[in-house]
Amino acid sequence: MPSSVPPVAASTGDLAARQAALVAALVAGAPTPPGFAAAPVAAARAALLRKRAGDVARHWPLLAAGLGDTWWETFRAWAADRPTNGSLRDGWDLARDLRARDALPPLGAEELAAREAATRYDGRTTPRPRRLPAVVRAGGAVAVQLAGRVRLLRPARR
Repeated sequence: MPSSVPPVAASTGDLAARQAALVAALVAGAPTPPGFAAAPVAAARAALLRKRAGDVARHWPLLAAGLGDTWWETFRAWAADRPTNGSLRDGWDLARDLRARDALPPLGAEELAAREAATRYDGRTTPRPRRLPAVVRAGGAVAVQLAGRVRLLRPARR
């Protein structure tokens, strides 16, 4: 009696599962899948993480500058087991995480306050511009948005 799944479809499903396991190992901290050498996968994971850190730093330059020499270590520790949501959202999530741990540098606090005054982001969906006035506090910084313009009322303490 013939199988209900053609051999091509079965091998395609197996290939898709292996590819998904490899991608998870590269970007989400999953273990190296069977059949792949650990050292090259670890090297590729590190390179992708460094590229991701650079992309986030381009979207969040004040946050990266505020962390200075610890930027790479901070980002790597935060992102090692998290898949990317895009550079803008990754930086936003990192800044919020640092704020929650009371480790957000003053420049990052100012950047976060200004972004959150101008844009609505719930951590799950794409950020959207605010329509109504907003006052936002982040790490000692206070920003206000009125009629689409954002002003930093009180900078964070340095």
